[in-house]
Amino acid sequence: MTYRKVKRIVSLIFSIFSLVFMTPICLIACIFIVLESSGNPIYMQERVGINGQKFIMYKLRSMYIDAEKDGHQWAIKNDHRITKVGKFIRRTRIDEFPQIINIIKGEMSFIGPRPERPEFVNEFLKYIPDFNDRLAIPPGITGWAQVNGGYDLTPNEKLKYDKYYIEHESFQLDSLILLKTIKVIFTGHGSR
Repeated sequence: MTYRKVKRIVSLIFSIFSLVFMTPICLIACIFIVLESSGNPIYMQERVGINGQKFIMYKLRSMYIDAEKDGHQWAIKNDHRITKVGKFIRRTRIDEFPQIINIIKGEMSFIGPRPERPEFVNEFLKYIPDFNDRLAIPPGITGWAQVNGGYDLTPNEKLKYDKYYIEHESFQLDSLILLKTIKVIFTGHGSR
């Protein structure tokens, strides 16, 4: 069996078991999200996945409902659009938990390049012609770029980390990324 097939099976099994642990946390977070800012606590957004296929990615909403009334924007440090609850769930990465559904559906993996929004992909391609190279494998909830800078990386830096992962993907590298992800969750490093 190839590495990617085994990785898919492991991701699927781990996702199903993770639902038991993550569902109560998500429900509690949803209550706090709605108490602070009314509206749907689950945020659905179009992203670009493997081979450029678009899919709807799920997250817990960390911003106010009208956060993008003036058009799409890249999140910045101390972003005024992020709620108080949003700051916490972003720092602890709880906002990413609903992406377990994307993994079960086969749209994502636990580890891989973070999926970007189509608007940003089109923008980045204007000055980074090989930005789509990161679409060679399924996107992930976490990845080499996320544990080596996360939100603070430029698109060019992110691409370099993603290409490194694609060229060197292995169970050893995945294990290292998982360990670093746990550290990121507990330290809040790289969150916005």
